[in-house]
Parts: sequence; C-alpha cells; structure tokens
Amino acid sequence: MARVKVNLTIEEDIAEAARALGLNMSRLAETAIAQAVKAERNRRWRAENRAAIDAYADEIAQDGLPLSADRGA
Repeated sequence: MARVKVNLTIEEDIAEAARALGLNMSRLAETAIAQAVKAERNRRWRAENRAAIDAYADEIAQDGLPLSADRGA
C-alpha cells in the first residue's frame, strides 16, 4: 500500500518524550488510527444492524440455540 504524508499536531512534551525514547511517532500514530478506524467501523456496523442483532437475540432467548438438542444441552 502506498504511504501518504499527513500533518499531525500533538503536545510538545509528548513529541519530545517520544523522540528521546526513540519511538517512531509515524508508526505509532498509524497503528492508533488503524485501531480507531476498526473500532468505528465495528460500532457503525452494530448500529446499522441493531434491529437484526436484537431480533436474533430475542429468538435465541425464546427458542434456545439452534441444534441445542443435538448438543446434549
């Protein structure tokens, strides 16, 4: 994947501490942003599919798990 340059603004003391520790701020920022993107996509998917998720949970609560009789439960 191609890399692009972006500008970030962070607290000066944090940047100085990261440099002093030899941390790669670009990689750290990329990792944190990737995690935030994943979390937000998941949150949105759950919100968009809330009705189906709730309906399935209600069905399980009413009827039990599918094939539960075959599991010996």
